[in-house]
Amino acid sequence: MRILRAILTFYCAYVLLGNMAKVDLDLVKMVLTRADIDAVKVAQIIEDIAIESKMADEGKEKEPAVKKQYVVIVSDPDGDIKSLRKDFMGWVVQIPEDDNPASALEKLEQAAFDFNSTPRGRRIPLMTYAEACENASPKIYKESKIWVKSKEPVLLIRADRNLPKVSKGKKLDF
Repeated sequence: MRILRAILTFYCAYVLLGNMAKVDLDLVKMVLTRADIDAVKVAQIIEDIAIESKMADEGKEKEPAVKKQYVVIVSDPDGDIKSLRKDFMGWVVQIPEDDNPASALEKLEQAAFDFNSTPRGRRIPLMTYAEACENASPKIYKESKIWVKSKEPVLLIRADRNLPKVSKGKKLDF
């Protein structure tokens, strides 16, 4: 009887506190049957554990998901963006919907700074935006409230606002 009470107390404590990894109910059932405990008592204990586990899961409140907006960070080291005469590359990131899109660079810089303060970052520090997008960990991005969606740079193509008009029967040549 003491073994049963100890197992039940242990399982309820870890479910309620959430500090330990969850144990499969089948594993608990197997351990109890191996200890030569009556099958009716084992079924009752498993049922109690399942009820306690459900109650613990209902008590936890999840944070609401953050609504995000997409932002493209363009690499323009020479300041040629005004001429639009050459190809550009950039990275797609997400930031919270309420934040200003111009804050994306600040968030990326903060994430790079946080990464550089880790042991791995001290060995191989991030020096460019490209390195920050490609090498920093998602955990550090999340802490800075920025989510990098393209680790590899994507090519940006300039387009006019309107599509070309085509008369009936004609196709555009590509």
